[in-house]
Amino acid sequence: MAEINWEDPYCGEGNNCFRIGTDTEGNAYIAVAGQEDRPLTDSRDALRTLILEIKAGRADHLL
Repeated sequence: MAEINWEDPYCGEGNNCFRIGTDTEGNAYIAVAGQEDRPLTDSRDALRTLILEIKAGRADHLL
């Protein structure tokens, strides 16, 4: 497994902190801060699509 380069945690209100990471093989990772050993893994393109869809309001119904 390639080494994951984690970004600093992003924390919303309360204790909900998430980290995003990437590796040199083109994979992207999302994990709860402190649980980086159990990340959600997909391609960087999939992560890019997820972020763009969230920014476009496609997840607003979850708020």
